[in-house]
Amino acid sequence: MSRHVAFLLALLLAAITLALPATGSRAAELVMFERAGCVWCARFDSEIAPIYGKTEESQAAPLRRVDLGRPLPADLSGIDPGAFTPTFVVVKEGREIGRIRGYPGDTFFFGLLSRILTGSGSMPGRS
Repeated sequence: MSRHVAFLLALLLAAITLALPATGSRAAELVMFERAGCVWCARFDSEIAPIYGKTEESQAAPLRRVDLGRPLPADLSGIDPGAFTPTFVVVKEGREIGRIRGYPGDTFFFGLLSRILTGSGSMPGRS
């Protein structure tokens, strides 16, 4: 392979690598709006947070925590966090596709989240 072809392939690979994070940012994410002293946030932390990363829901919508005691991140400026904490908002391609107000307990949390993800097409293979 000539040096010219190798150089072009390296440039192509670099361009693809740089484009991947932009594509990945379009995946759904579960944004948890929380604040210090929130008892229901603490319950979520003890009941769901330790296992969430191991679930299908986490693969479809990784958890992102946002402290309401700080300014909202710029990419969430169009999302209303609501008055209650925790509030869970599923965001896909920068738009809200569903929300869970408050923490309904471990029995109902995954059912509600799965319904949102399935309805948005983020959980393939489920109906």
